[in-house]
Amino acid sequence: MKHETVDVLIVGAGASGAVMAWSLAETRMNIVCLEQGDWMNSSAYPSSGRDWETRTFGDFSISPNRRNRVTDYPVNDSDSPISVANFNAVGGSTVLYSGHYPRFHPSDFRVKSLDGVADDWPIDYQTLEPYYVEDERMTGVSGLAGDPAYPAKDPVMPPLPLGKSGQVLARGFNDLGWHWWPSDSAVASEQFDGRDKCINLGACGSGCTQGAKASTDITYWPHAIRNRVEVRTRSRVREITVNDEGMATGVIYYDADGVEHVQKAEIVVLACNGVGTPRILLNSTSALFPDGLANSSGLVGKNFMFHPYALIRGVFDDRMDGYMGPHNCILSQEFYETDASRGFVRGFTYECGRGLGAIGTALTGMESGHIPWGQDHHRAYRELFNRIVPIYAICEDLPEEHNTVTLDPEQKDSNGIAAPKVTYSVSENSRKMMDYAVDRATEALKAAGASDVISETPLGEAGWHLMGTARMGTDPATSVVNEWGRCHDVKNLFIVDGSVFVTSAGVNPTRTIQALAHYFAASIKQRLANLFD
Repeated sequence: MKHETVDVLIVGAGASGAVMAWSLAETRMNIVCLEQGDWMNSSAYPSSGRDWETRTFGDFSISPNRRNRVTDYPVNDSDSPISVANFNAVGGSTVLYSGHYPRFHPSDFRVKSLDGVADDWPIDYQTLEPYYVEDERMTGVSGLAGDPAYPAKDPVMPPLPLGKSGQVLARGFNDLGWHWWPSDSAVASEQFDGRDKCINLGACGSGCTQGAKASTDITYWPHAIRNRVEVRTRSRVREITVNDEGMATGVIYYDADGVEHVQKAEIVVLACNGVGTPRILLNSTSALFPDGLANSSGLVGKNFMFHPYALIRGVFDDRMDGYMGPHNCILSQEFYETDASRGFVRGFTYECGRGLGAIGTALTGMESGHIPWGQDHHRAYRELFNRIVPIYAICEDLPEEHNTVTLDPEQKDSNGIAAPKVTYSVSENSRKMMDYAVDRATEALKAAGASDVISETPLGEAGWHLMGTARMGTDPATSVVNEWGRCHDVKNLFIVDGSVFVTSAGVNPTRTIQALAHYFAASIKQRLANLFD
């Protein structure tokens, strides 16, 4: 089935696709977004019921392989110690993210110049700064101005409360003389843009029933749709088509019934994350592009980056917050920049949470040996529940070409499209960084009064951040897209998600993904008269 040619076709309705649609809508172009997932009904989120923790291991798991919803595609990540986490729906993975929302630092765009590793970005912090501001206005960011780790910035709303866990950890950081600050969070601390404020449900990672967490289905998309953008759900793209001149002509996709459609477009925008985007490009082969679309550099799917996480949990004698409250309370960037004496380059952020629910406590206690089988089982559980406080170390992952996303030769999704295969290993630099992060976090937790510490590295089911597989750059031989997101090889094809990242920084990427999407959209609008020159 063929559809009328549209001006702009966006593939993916998550963090970056929503921003592109909203920003380009003011041009009054005919814009269609194809999303393989559904619109979500917040009343059906796990946080609306008492079984919310159980459902995070089932239909709302962060792993598509465990979740296995009809809208998911399988990911072969058996050759990686870290498994991929994503979500397919309008809003994408912002439906399940925690809303921890830091910016990159200025140094993150200049790691080659500063530290002699990886590559510098073709843009800098100052280029993105106005787009950070624009995204924060649309998203609604809670935080506190004055953080000495950053250039001046003004959050839209007051910070979320620290909770008892945050206050206790802050005292530990203070005792050691280390930086900490209330986390910037994409969770509303007061009513904002028709959304209600956070009421401390504590189940942020399984969808926010309250609507306080800024997933893009409730932030950007309502505004974009009022400006006549069309969203077609249950539309799974198989490949991007091209003409004899090497220009993208549109896509072939399947609807919910498995019927094949052809959607023509003047401009195609990929916004499918660092795994989904290379999957589509590598599936889009032709006489002009036998190795995959936009892949003359050979770099599509290469330089894949996660953030290797170290998880360090302190066990306290006093009762803490447990699962109550938003996941974000404070962060520390004491160890963010390179210090050669530590034995590794670059650094990490400590992201501090509130605690664990009943099932999470039981699983942690059993796996760590704190909760035995037998007579003392229930007593030990009671002594652990509401007494665990986590610190996550988000470690910068440097790009390496042998870390890849390719097409699995056997596994396919329900429409017969080859599944992505992730091949990834944790670098020696990252391992040293994680070990250092565990040691320092242990110090902080002990200073805060923890009686015991439980650690895990790398955190196996922590592949939330998918980056680097279609990197930016000014040289077509060493990058896939240019400095404003246009593919070097295909002049009307744009990539706007985390796959364009040159490096990963040591913070969560969503705020920068959305700022980049604003910047890319602004660049397109500024160049409309000669966009394909």
